Amino acid sequence: GLPLEWLQRGAEVAGIAPGSVDTIVTTYTLCTIHDAVGALGVLRPALKPGGRLLFCEHGLAPDAGVTKWQKRIEPVWRPMAGGCHLTRDVDAMLAAAGWRIDKAERMYLPGTPRWAGYNVWGEARPA
Repeated sequence: GLPLEWLQRGAEVAGIAPGSVDTIVTTYTLCTIHDAVGALGVLRPALKPGGRLLFCEHGLAPDAGVTKWQKRIEPVWRPMAGGCHLTRDVDAMLAAAGWRIDKAERMYLPGTPRWAGYNVWGEARPA
């Protein structure tokens, strides 16, 4: 019963009118977008006042040992996994694009190799 418009194209060419969107959702996409910070920056002005970004992404682990393996594996992983970057820092990308994380949870997903399983999900608003 909610009005929904599905946009299946890159954020940088989405043509979304400023102040026209209540909520933006990203799930496991920031790892493959060529310019993820740029895409996040383009989306921010589309939000209505009080709008939010809901995100669920994987990325750079906080543990040095895991990060070392992510950096070693990524050059082989990326072409096999559709361009997926294992070493993108989700918090840093959001901040660089002008977002403020209001709440987030972080963990290694059970049953997933640690080098691919560090996840961050939560809610952000324009900074």
